[in-house]
Amino acid sequence: MAEIIVPELAESITEGTIAQWLKKPGDTVEKGEFIVELETDKVNVEVISEEAGVVSELLFGEGDTVQVGEVIAIVGEGSGAPASQPKNEEVKVEEKAPEIPKAENAPITNTEGTSDHQGRPIASPAARKLAREKGIDLNDVSPVDPMGRVRVQDVSAHGSKQTTESPKLASAPVNENDGRTTREKMSRRRQTIASRLLEVRQSTAMLTTFNEIDMTNVMALRSRKKDKFFEDNDVRLGFMSFFTKAVVAALKKYPYVNSQLDGEYIVKNNFYDIGIAVSTEGGLVVPIVRDADRKNFAEIEGDIAGLAKKARDNKLALSDMTGGSFTITNGGVFGSLMSTPILNGTQVGILGMHTIQKRPVAVGLEIEIRPMMYVALSYDHRVIDGKDSVGFLKTVKELLENPEDLMLES
Repeated sequence: MAEIIVPELAESITEGTIAQWLKKPGDTVEKGEFIVELETDKVNVEVISEEAGVVSELLFGEGDTVQVGEVIAIVGEGSGAPASQPKNEEVKVEEKAPEIPKAENAPITNTEGTSDHQGRPIASPAARKLAREKGIDLNDVSPVDPMGRVRVQDVSAHGSKQTTESPKLASAPVNENDGRTTREKMSRRRQTIASRLLEVRQSTAMLTTFNEIDMTNVMALRSRKKDKFFEDNDVRLGFMSFFTKAVVAALKKYPYVNSQLDGEYIVKNNFYDIGIAVSTEGGLVVPIVRDADRKNFAEIEGDIAGLAKKARDNKLALSDMTGGSFTITNGGVFGSLMSTPILNGTQVGILGMHTIQKRPVAVGLEIEIRPMMYVALSYDHRVIDGKDSVGFLKTVKELLENPEDLMLES
């Protein structure tokens, strides 16, 4: 007999939520095979079985909170009928649904390359959660994504086609709908995001200063160089590498913006690990581009593309998101014209980018239509004075309006 124990997750994480049991009581499990998916504050973690055998007991149900070191399942020897069901009654209802063939023999309806090594469809955590709540088998869902990845909208569309639904599942308290309102329980990650943002607002003297950037020259340079850049580096030239380089140059000029508070001490960072905020179905995450000051444009674009893909596929590790010194967030991809970004953790500065919009501006004595972007720097006024905050943002503006200077600076 072997116990399945919640492993050490990270130094700052002591508990998690059971997102999905990958095995049921009575299922066989091989040594090293995944048995459960845990959702933590930052990432999802799949836990393996250290021994081969048969799952004899699940001690917790999906949605339950478990502590590091806690026993959550038992794997016994041999084979036989399930000894017990998880104590969470909602999961018990789901487990009585028609049994799905074991992963190694299950018919896969998705196209080749769209299932993992255990035969399960590739799906986002939010899609898996919705499928569990609605009692939908992901193998039956037809994804719109050409790569075969199942998303929330695919599960919703499949659910609307079903003519019947289990009454017990429909009345489950996780999500309630009385026709006029829908009551939905926040995910662990969303709860963590909410509490940390509130903590930042309450524990810092946060202010925001704004400026605008004429994007004419950087857009022209990008247009001239993007094809050759892609041909040479096999990665696309976007605006994020320009902004990252401009931020690094400004941080070198205004080092207090690249610092953090530690009690009565200000700790100035001598490294430039830039967080790039990425929106995912599970919430906002901030993976880190390490040593951005030592990387060229192609290396930065490659890092950003790789981290964004890992974020969308829910493959980010804790090491991908810890230790950043400054953050850039781009609300412009959603059409935001202006916003006030909130500081990230213990950092004292964050730059907000916004949508590029053509506006009439004065150029010398003439009025011209130019592609303009509002930018915002939120900062902790306990560390950064107005002079430094304005100077930092002005430096970013000047470098982006003269991208040749930016390339020399980098």
